[in-house]
Order: sequence, then C-alpha cells, then structure tokens
Amino acid sequence: MSEYRFSVHTAVAIIVANMVGTGVFVSLGFQLLEIQSPFVLIMLWLVGGVTALCGALTYAELGANLPRSGGEYNFLSQIYHPSLGFISGWVSVTVGFAAPTALVAMTFAAYLGRSFSVLSEVVMAVTLVVLLAVFHCISRRTSSATQTVFTAIKIVLILVFVGAVFFLSETPQPISLNPVEGDWKMIFSGTFAVALIYVNYAYTGWNAATYVSGELDQPQRSLPKILLLGTSIVLVLYLMLNYAFLYAAPMSALAGQQDLGVVAAQLAFGEQVASIVAIALALLFVSTVSAMTMAGPRVLQVIGEDFSAFRFLAKTNRHGVPVIAIGFQSFLAILFILTASFEFILLFTGFVLALNTLFVVMGVFVLRWQGRSQRTLYRTWGYPVTPLIYLTITGWTLVYILITKPMEGLAGLAIIVLGGLCYLAVSAAPGHVKD
Repeated sequence: MSEYRFSVHTAVAIIVANMVGTGVFVSLGFQLLEIQSPFVLIMLWLVGGVTALCGALTYAELGANLPRSGGEYNFLSQIYHPSLGFISGWVSVTVGFAAPTALVAMTFAAYLGRSFSVLSEVVMAVTLVVLLAVFHCISRRTSSATQTVFTAIKIVLILVFVGAVFFLSETPQPISLNPVEGDWKMIFSGTFAVALIYVNYAYTGWNAATYVSGELDQPQRSLPKILLLGTSIVLVLYLMLNYAFLYAAPMSALAGQQDLGVVAAQLAFGEQVASIVAIALALLFVSTVSAMTMAGPRVLQVIGEDFSAFRFLAKTNRHGVPVIAIGFQSFLAILFILTASFEFILLFTGFVLALNTLFVVMGVFVLRWQGRSQRTLYRTWGYPVTPLIYLTITGWTLVYILITKPMEGLAGLAIIVLGGLCYLAVSAAPGHVKD
C-alpha cells in the first residue's frame, strides 16, 4: 500500500472545493425573492460564515482528539454510541455526498449548456461524475494533484470574475451596505432564518477535511489549521462574490435566477462575453465534484471496516484508494441527476446535513464532560460561546425548515429513521459490529 499522505495544502483545497459549489451561485436568487436590502443580504453571508467558523473551531478539537477518517461517523460513534455514528454514515451513504455531488454536476451542466446548447445537460452532468470517479480511483497522489489543481483554478477564476465586475462592468449598480430602517428587524425575522437555510447549505463542506483525517500528514497538529484556514478563505470569497453579483446587476434581474454568474456577466459585460464566462464558471464546479468524490467514499470505507454487512465498501486498490466506495457514491449521484428536482435536493440535503453537524458540535461538551479532551492538543477557541453560537443558529434554521418546508424536513427525518432501522438490522447478528 502506498505511504503517500495528503498535505495541508491538499486538505485546505478539499475544504474550499467542497464549500464553493452550487450554493453560492444560486442562493442569492432565492433570497432576493423576499429580501431587497444589500445590508441584510451581505449579513446573511457574514452570519453563515461566522456559524461555519464556530463549527470548524469545534470540529478542530474533536478531530485532534479523535483522529480517524470518517468525519461525523467517527465522531458520533466515539462520543455517543455506534448507532448514532451508523445513522450519520447512513446519511452520508444515501444523501450526504451523493446528493450534493448531483447538484453541483447539474449546475456545471447548466452553465456549460449556455455555450453548448446542443449537448444534453443530463449527459454532461453524468459524464463529469464518471470521469472524476475514474481519476480518483487511480491513486492518492493522482487525487491530490487533481484536487489541488482544480481548486487553484477555482480561486483564480473567482478572483478574476470579481475583479472584472468591479473594473469593467458597463452598468454598475449603486448599492450601499449601510443599514436602513427595518433592516435590523428583518435580521431577526423568520424570513432571514429561511434565507439562512440556503446560505448554510452554501457553507456546507467546512468539515470536509475530517473525512480524510486518517490520511493526513500529522492530523492532530494540522487539522485545526486546515479547518480554520479553509473556512476563512471561503468566507472572504463568498462576501466578495455576492457583493459582485449585486454590483453587476439589478436585484430584479437576479431574483429567482439559478445561474447568477451568467446573468451578472450578461449585464456587466454583454452577451458575447457572458458565454465565455459561463464556460469559465462551469470549471469552478469541477473541483467541487472532485472534492466530494474524494472525501465522501472515505466515510463509506470506514463503515465497511466496522460493519461486516458493508465490508465490500472497505475494499481498496494497491494504493489504498477505496475504489468500491467511490463507484457506489458516484452511482447514487447519477441516480439523483436522473430522478430528482434541484430545489428539493438542495433543501432536503441541507436539512439532513445540518442536523448531522448539530449533534457533532454538541459532542464537544460531552467529550469534555467525559474527560477525553486532552489539554495538550487543540481546544476550541472561545469555548463554550463558539459551539453555542453554532448550535443556536443551526437549530433556528432547522426549526424554520420544518415550519416552512415540511416536505423536505420530513423527508430528511425519514432518511434518519431508516438509518436507525438499518442499524438494528445489521447489528442484530453477532459479529456484525466492530468492538
């Protein structure tokens, strides 16, 4: 087996690539249907970013003390009980990575379809998933190189897009970030909470490095730095991107749009340039699909190691790459592409993943109460305020999903219940659960 370990740069690239995907390029369109204040809109992304940072600070302590690949599956199994870990893994197997992979691939195809309308968007989305699965099945070194290169391309393209909007826009919009009457009331309203659902989904992925922590170089020392650096980079990129969208196009033109980048480019640079921008922006999503194809199967691999019923998922090639798990996740992503609607997948997945991380962040209190958090390793900065901020804001948005989008919320709860039933089934026979 290869001894190659993922570097800090590769792990940060995984986080940035996981986070900067579909969410930031569609969320503003949904938010503008209810909110017309630039101050409130930018505050949404700032609040979402602070929430993600609070989560990352907490995960850093958990990852330093419980250093094994698997993310939430590993944390929940060790902090609470293997049943909760299994349910978390079940979520990862069914929707946690496959559904977001499908969403990003669909967005990639939609952007590329602007310039190549003769090509089927479904075929383009499926092709992207298959090609990246093949690349990541070769070796860790190939995965690392693929991820780092496409993430670097992503960051450069975002910076070029933002710079071009500010310096070359033909019709810049007069926007002010100063609060006006009613803005603070809006921030504490149900409308803000619902809009925050989309923002929190866009920030999903700040925890991605924990899925490959067992393959990192010195994970107990490097993981806190990786989580904080990756999340901070994305926070800055998101604020810049959303300000650029508002600067480039009137709010009325952006409201309800799922291809914000193209709409903004059309109004900022003209139709001909917009088609080129659409191709460039499509490349942004390649690294996201790549990162999810890289991180998600590691959760399936760990489940396969712990539960004999899923032993096939733990099979690796001679380079230690979980090839069966990669193929399985990619197959599920293709099923989502072929069968489900975009907005349903977004809200449904956002609810399930937020509930998953809610229990993990809560676990830092349990870990300390159990006396298992070593003082010599990283400890959450700002504890207990930082995890409480994350729990409060995330819990607030979960409640509003159940109130305003009950079908998506109940579908998410149904997936969790099915995971519990599956755990009972696979653990019923002796020897099925690793001691």
